[in-house]
Amino acid sequence: MADVDDYFASLDAPARAAFERVRALAEELAPDAEQGLSYGLAALRHKGKPLLGFKAARDHLAVFPFSPAAVDVVRERLTGYSLSKGTIRFTTDMPLPDDVVRDLIRQRLGEIG
Repeated sequence: MADVDDYFASLDAPARAAFERVRALAEELAPDAEQGLSYGLAALRHKGKPLLGFKAARDHLAVFPFSPAAVDVVRERLTGYSLSKGTIRFTTDMPLPDDVVRDLIRQRLGEIG
């Protein structure tokens, strides 16, 4: 996979639409973000550092902000979602709220500087 566009093109329509919405929100706050790979994931990069990774699994979608602190900033608003140290899992039936995505991206941008 060469970049985010290529990865999204390989997904079914519902997964692609869910990720496109997350990417659009991220690009609102980081319009200069570049597509690429980070840690083997299709990802947006900001100032050469990973901003947000994307991965679709059989039964969920996941975003990776590459930062446990970023996940912690939104953790309390994600009751019912599956979270781990650096991953937020969701489904097309239960997408991530826009304000959560924006706050996640704001936190990560602050960390990148």
